Amino acid sequence: MTIAPKIEISPDYAAIKTKQNAAWASGDYSLIGMTLQITGENLAEAMDIRSGSQVLDVAAGNGNFTLSAARRWADVTSTDYVQSLLDRGKRRAEADGLDVTYQIADAENLPFEEGSFDAVGSTFGVMFSPNQRKYASEMLRVCKKGGKIGLANWTPEGFIGAVFKVIGQYVPPPAGLNSPALWGTRSHLEELFAEGTQKIEIETRDFDFRYRSIDHWMVIFRTYYGPVHKAFAAIDASKQELLAQDLTEVINRFNVADDGSLVIPSEYLEVVITRS
Repeated sequence: MTIAPKIEISPDYAAIKTKQNAAWASGDYSLIGMTLQITGENLAEAMDIRSGSQVLDVAAGNGNFTLSAARRWADVTSTDYVQSLLDRGKRRAEADGLDVTYQIADAENLPFEEGSFDAVGSTFGVMFSPNQRKYASEMLRVCKKGGKIGLANWTPEGFIGAVFKVIGQYVPPPAGLNSPALWGTRSHLEELFAEGTQKIEIETRDFDFRYRSIDHWMVIFRTYYGPVHKAFAAIDASKQELLAQDLTEVINRFNVADDGSLVIPSEYLEVVITRS
């Protein structure tokens, strides 16, 4: 998959964030997010999260990395700019008897002092932030020297990258906005985190989406996954049918199940950055 070159035009970040907030608040991302829990566990292990560590989850969604760090007895602060997602994450933590601090926060302007956290993580969250350089610099700012920044980011070549490419053909992204898929490339990560780091370790992994069928995936994502939900809502009925057809073609291309169910390995980068 070819990614468009990075664009230097300054977009209206405030307007974009308002629309993104509405998109992620629509549907119910937590129904999909909870299936990704293993990626949070893998990231917590890769970061070597220790008991008593001060850990920040940025763009936490419904809290996969939050819960993973809390299960390792870390002191976790879970942040997002969508209150409903934080509420779902809080209920999950309470159900597991985990003590977590929840706080509304924009990752572009984190309300924490410099060097407040031993570890800062984000699973498939901060990669969708519009002002990419600002978000990377904020994660670096609040991480202690010698601390770890951990990321799980979908790659442009993987299944989710292909899904967003299709959506972009029907609902183009805002002018001047760099693709979130750039966070799934080594070169862009090394550029974003070039300063203030000792090393950047990157491992390519697959997460397997597992659903009853292609139709089941389509219903769940069309109803509950904000970006897909909003994309369908933004176009007329005839284009909705075409979008569904194009998404089905992508699913068929990636689906490895041969029994009528759906199993799609979706490539992502597991990233651990050591702060200098």
